[in-house]
Amino acid sequence: MSLVKNAPRTATTIVVRSDANTRISHSRDPYYNLMRRIFQEEATAVRGQKFLTMIEERQAAGNPLRTDEWKALLDELQTGRASFYAMRNKLLGAGLISVKNKEYRLSGQFSKDLMDMARWWWTAVLSQDEASL
Repeated sequence: MSLVKNAPRTATTIVVRSDANTRISHSRDPYYNLMRRIFQEEATAVRGQKFLTMIEERQAAGNPLRTDEWKALLDELQTGRASFYAMRNKLLGAGLISVKNKEYRLSGQFSKDLMDMARWWWTAVLSQDEASL
């Protein structure tokens, strides 16, 4: 039997919408809307947003959130262990966060992957000049 915290984190499904009115950058709460594209349940999206905010604030303060603080995180996020690790693994799989030296960090991998997909679609499929992207 495998532990949820050790489950594979290879991919995360993200809902993509083509309607300009649903763009995250046009939202009143972009973080929440991003989480709703990753998590089906609203409660999980709210927890994901809170977890990312905690990571961001602690990282900015020079006191990164540590993986061994998981018990306190369960209390703070009001969730169970399996639900927490499932949420965390989705964020890891999407490239929004990383774990380095037993510390949670915001990650740029998510942005890099989206930019790579956009660049490929724009140049290889649409045959547009990359500079016009």
